[in-house]
Amino acid sequence: MKIVVAGGSGRIGGKLVYNLRQDDHKVLEASPTFGVDTVTGAGLKAALDGATVVVDVTQSPSLDGADARAFFETSSRNLIAAGLAAGVRHHVVLSIVGVDRLQASGYFQSKKIQEDLLKASGLPFTVLRSTQFFEFITGVVQDGLDDDVVISPALVQPIAGEEVAEALADIVLGPPLNRITEAAGPERLRLDDLATQVLTAYEDPRRVVADVHARYFGAELDDRSLLPGDGPRIASTRFHDWLRQSLQSPTHAARVSNRKS
Repeated sequence: MKIVVAGGSGRIGGKLVYNLRQDDHKVLEASPTFGVDTVTGAGLKAALDGATVVVDVTQSPSLDGADARAFFETSSRNLIAAGLAAGVRHHVVLSIVGVDRLQASGYFQSKKIQEDLLKASGLPFTVLRSTQFFEFITGVVQDGLDDDVVISPALVQPIAGEEVAEALADIVLGPPLNRITEAAGPERLRLDDLATQVLTAYEDPRRVVADVHARYFGAELDDRSLLPGDGPRIASTRFHDWLRQSLQSPTHAARVSNRKS
C-alpha cells in the first residue's frame, strides 16, 4: 500500500510520515521540499501514481482569509482531481474542531471549504478534526510582541501534535469512514490559563489579559467554540506534562535567551 502525505514535511506531516515508516509502510512525502506542489500541481500526478491513500495535512503559508481560501481551494481541488485520476481508495484530511461554528473567520471558512470539497468529490474519505495543538498554542503565546498577551478565556481541549499524528496513522490504516471524526486532549482548560503557564515556563515577564472579545483567527469565542462534540478520540498527554518535557529540549534555553534579549 502506497501512502502519500501532502504536507509531509510539516509539523504534523513529518510526525505522521515517521510513524508510518516505523511500521514499514511505503510513504511518499508530497511537499514543495520534495518537488510536489499541490497548488501549482507540479509533480502531483507522479506522486499519486499507484497511491492507495492520500493524507492532506497541508497548511496555507498565510492565515489571512483570502490567501487561505485561495490556497485550500486550489490545493484541495488539485489533490482531489489527481486522486480520482489515480484511483485513490481513501482521502484523509486534517481539519479543526469547531470549524463550522467559527465561520466569521476567513481562515475557518477556508478549512470548511476544504472539507466540503472532499465530501462532494465522490472519493472515499475521512475528515479528522483536531483541537488545538499544544505546540500551536505555545507558539502563538510566545510570538506576541506586545507588552500584554491579550487572549480569550474560552475553554479549549488541546492535544499534543504527536497524538494527532497517531490518530491520523490509525485512520490511514483503517477503512474510510466517509464522515467527520474528532480528536482532543484529556482536559479542558482556559486559553488565558494556558497562556499564563507558557509565559511562566519560559520566564516571559509579559502579562496575560483575558478578554472575551479577543479574536481568534478573526472570530470571537465562547465556551463551546473550540470544544469537541460527543465521542471524540481522547489523547492521554496533559498540557502540564507536555510543557514540562518541552522545557528539557535543547531549544528551550535559546527561546528564553531570545525573549530576554
